[in-house]
Amino acid sequence: MPTEIQIQTLIANDRKKVWDYYTNPTHITQWNFADLSWHCPHAKVELKNGGTYMARMEAKDGSFGFDFEAIFDSVKEHESITYTMTDKRKAKIEFKDKAPHTEVTITFDAETENPIEMQKEGWQSILNSFKNYVESH
Repeated sequence: MPTEIQIQTLIANDRKKVWDYYTNPTHITQWNFADLSWHCPHAKVELKNGGTYMARMEAKDGSFGFDFEAIFDSVKEHESITYTMTDKRKAKIEFKDKAPHTEVTITFDAETENPIEMQKEGWQSILNSFKNYVESH
């Protein structure tokens, strides 16, 4: 069994808006990076069971980039998303009302190339970028 990592944030907005900003490619390209030296030039989302997700993540200086790809296993609108990444790792995103906030919890299988704490920090940085984006728009 892979090691599971969990990250979380509380966003000062309603669940419907948080869901839309998390799943809409127009918004994904505005927040999907862990550091301001990176960006997400494009994303594609087919938000349904069996649908595909792809987000291009790359350094702004062009020195490195990759496509983050997954297949949606389960989509429960405004509640949760589960997906399987191309390397067979799983992830689950949950959206819970904590009025007037929305709690977003992501649980994902760790990969074996990088330390657990580095993976947790990287994913948390992206989630923090998401929170900042939603709360500023």
